[in-house]
Amino acid sequence: MQSPGGALKEALLCAQSEGRITAGVYESAKVMTEDPDSVSFCVLAMDEQFQCDIALQIHFTLIQSFCFDNDISIVRVSDMQRLADIVGDKAEELEDAHCVLITNPSEGSWEDPALEKLHLFCEESRRLNDWLPEISLPER
Repeated sequence: MQSPGGALKEALLCAQSEGRITAGVYESAKVMTEDPDSVSFCVLAMDEQFQCDIALQIHFTLIQSFCFDNDISIVRVSDMQRLADIVGDKAEELEDAHCVLITNPSEGSWEDPALEKLHLFCEESRRLNDWLPEISLPER
């Protein structure tokens, strides 16, 4: 069975190849506000900057609340740089990977099995009262 970290990496790479990734706190908030039904999954990266940035903590709280209210699965990772390496364009540095969204695949396309595993992982975590489970991304 694939680990949640492996499934997350696979889902992110699949979504990236299909153009279904939104990265950045403000960009993600905009997508969630304009079309919340298009969002399938949310990843929050909590790093050292998060501990010192009150504004970022407030944004995270609002994003979490929005995800809970709209039945969007959400996880956290502790390695923002690793997340940026996975979803970022190799040609340019990804400035803000604190929040990454995966939007739904287009109508008629296959569901992503890795994303389904993540939804099940989140569902099971909620049953155990872990509303924001942490996933460790695998090394390169």
